[in-house]
Amino acid sequence: MKGIFATERGGSGGSGATPPAPAALAAKVRTLAPSMTRSMQRVAEAVAGDPAGCAALTVTGLAELTGTSEATVVRTARLLGYPGYRDLRLALAGLAAQQQSGRAPAITTDIAVDDPIADVVAKLAYDEQQTLADTAAGLDTVQLGAAVTALATARRTDVYGVGASGLVAQDLTQKLLRIGLIAHAHSDPHLAVTNAVQLRSGDVAIAITHSGSTGDVIEPLRVAFEHGATTIAVTGRPDSAVTQYADHVLTTSTARESELRPAAMSSRTSQLLVVDCLFVGVAQRTYESAAPALSASYEALAHRHRPRGGAQR
Repeated sequence: MKGIFATERGGSGGSGATPPAPAALAAKVRTLAPSMTRSMQRVAEAVAGDPAGCAALTVTGLAELTGTSEATVVRTARLLGYPGYRDLRLALAGLAAQQQSGRAPAITTDIAVDDPIADVVAKLAYDEQQTLADTAAGLDTVQLGAAVTALATARRTDVYGVGASGLVAQDLTQKLLRIGLIAHAHSDPHLAVTNAVQLRSGDVAIAITHSGSTGDVIEPLRVAFEHGATTIAVTGRPDSAVTQYADHVLTTSTARESELRPAAMSSRTSQLLVVDCLFVGVAQRTYESAAPALSASYEALAHRHRPRGGAQR
């Protein structure tokens, strides 16, 4: 469905994207595996788990190893962003070479109830780092650049998000406001839709939803899309419902959820990285107006950060 919409709107789509670099392969597997069929998951898990071994296999060999068909192997390669299995094998060989270069093994990020607090800090720090690395590796810079261009020239930007994603939506709008752009964050679904009705060509609407299936976020994006606004989805599921109404899709890392660490924690981390990339890109494009606006906002708040009455703190 997204392909139909992208054609009608002149969107860039994803079919012409550059194949992911070897370092991005594992991140791509983690992001897309939940939406794959079980047979495709077996192929994806095999190539991510043993890139060196799979790089040595023909398409027939990998199909036999995973108990699937050659067609499934090829479909999996294409879903991961490679034109064909040959390109995936080259990426696997590159990934295997990187892994054999002496990099330290990954530590587990599972947090137990009786873990010492020092272990909790180490595990959370590692998981945050991995989340950011996965997001950066899988982020489509062509789509990001197009989104930045739309934001930099927008008459107005509306951002939709609920829960933890709503906090990220607020963060983005505050950043845009500080460089002189008109931006609004909407977490109330009724207000989001009534505001989306007012959007037109030249406006931008952004939906932030890790699952990509949050109805309260999808509905206003759909309305904005149908009224001609440029639409952007920031999601951990590139094939989810929200993307059918998005001109540009920015994919975040799939959260690693555990009993003591809800998915919203790591999904928020990856969403904030995308937001920062958008903001810095827009600030670069609008530097002549953004720099003085940012300076003015700092100056306006400076007195609130100074000790009152000369007291030292």
